[in-house]
Amino acid sequence: MIKKVYPSGAAGTHFLIGGVSKLKPVNIGGHAAYQNHVLEQLRKYYPDAIHSLPASTWEIMEKFWALDLSEVDSLLQDRYSDFGPTPRLPSDMLRSILLSVEFKVTSYTKWAADLKENHLHAILSGFTVGDTPGTGTFYDFQDRLWLSDDGNLSPKEHPPKEKPRKPDKKGEKAPPVEKLTVKDIFEKFEQAPPQDMKPCLFLFQLFKDLFLLKSHQDGLFDLFNLSIAGDGTPVYTAAQERKKRTCNCLEKGIRDCKCDRIYSQPDCNIGWDSHRECWYFGYDLYMLTASDSENDLPVFPVLGPASRHDSIGFLYNWYSMKQFLPQAKVTKLLLDSAHDSMPYYEYCLSHGIVPFIDLNIGRGRPPVYKDDFTINNDGVPVCPQGHVMRRDGTESAKGRTKFKCPRISFAGGKPSCTCEAPCSNAKYGRTVHLVMADNPRLFNDPPRSSKEWKLEYNARTSAERCNKREKLDYKLEDGRYRSSKMWYCRLFCIMMCQHLDAWDLPKTHRLKELFEQVA
Repeated sequence: MIKKVYPSGAAGTHFLIGGVSKLKPVNIGGHAAYQNHVLEQLRKYYPDAIHSLPASTWEIMEKFWALDLSEVDSLLQDRYSDFGPTPRLPSDMLRSILLSVEFKVTSYTKWAADLKENHLHAILSGFTVGDTPGTGTFYDFQDRLWLSDDGNLSPKEHPPKEKPRKPDKKGEKAPPVEKLTVKDIFEKFEQAPPQDMKPCLFLFQLFKDLFLLKSHQDGLFDLFNLSIAGDGTPVYTAAQERKKRTCNCLEKGIRDCKCDRIYSQPDCNIGWDSHRECWYFGYDLYMLTASDSENDLPVFPVLGPASRHDSIGFLYNWYSMKQFLPQAKVTKLLLDSAHDSMPYYEYCLSHGIVPFIDLNIGRGRPPVYKDDFTINNDGVPVCPQGHVMRRDGTESAKGRTKFKCPRISFAGGKPSCTCEAPCSNAKYGRTVHLVMADNPRLFNDPPRSSKEWKLEYNARTSAERCNKREKLDYKLEDGRYRSSKMWYCRLFCIMMCQHLDAWDLPKTHRLKELFEQVA
């Protein structure tokens, strides 16, 4: 015989089977129960809230009062044991963590103390005043979001990682330390995609189901016609690398041995910060952003070692995103010159993606094309007389772009070339067809010199603005964490808040109106 018992004030449902209590978190009232709870607690502890709380606080209250997280309770049921004390609702725990992100509190210890002192934060989280979770409860909830027994992605004991070489010129990024080329990694991941993000699968599912898909449904970006911008940014996690030796080489006078070390942050290493012109210890955060969204919305993150080059970081991110978000249809790819490598263009050409990648002049270009034409830095032909040719359309079926002589004049009613030594006797001057298959890196459609290309490429900075919001506005680097689990949980919650901030609030402040009706 199975009998349901609903304990007073409990967040879970007891199932009595043969006299043994089995417990799972169940949100009986759904989002409406949370809203009623907030309204009742506000009336009790903040009877003069209309006048005592500022408008900015009411905006946050309205935003979280309208945020429906009840789906989290059903998604997380299997992550709880059948036995034990009554669990707190997962939706309340996640909402509380999002509030800590909103109020720039990076420590669970400080946030747990804040909930006991600040009744408003406890009420908005969904807790009862005087009955708020402790620090350990937040860590326990975070463990349920991480699909691995280990808090890091790599073992703590491993050989020393190679430090990148300092770049020769100011402002340049450090050269790659990876032994494999971009082409090698493309081929490798086509056969066996990276599995680094597997522990984050549940975190991403919550982010996708509750935030990413809603932003898509609200028209903030189009998941099935997606324009993606990518960029990497340093994430400082500690002042220095912490490690212990596992050998006695130091006693023998050998200081730089290659023996294994035990690292407190095994997924981090030393990298070069090209913006601050210094070495740093931590991660390289590579973020893919919806560049066609007005709010620079994040789509997919990967935290790699600090020494990882952006051209490699993109590949780890791209192939991980394809596993986690297979329904996404990317049509445009916006990247900076660090990604200017032929395999990128060949991949885009074979997968129907239009690449908008800035040209790295240092990687060269063919000196001569069609025997007597040169190609400038924008991938546009220059005639033998030194004149940049004029684009005259694209023949998509043939995969080529047409360029005509720029010196044609119609004086006297007839077209004629105004050069002293015309390079063609044709009526409209010399015509050149750039076949994109000949060199997809240089020959783009649209060409880099066109207004269409420049207008589209300007949106690439959305990735930089997205990274800036996470690091500066939401204080990502202020967290003093030692595991990738903590960093990823914090990062995904920040991404959730970025989408939440982009959603339009109801035209009427419903919570305030209901509060005023009783008052």
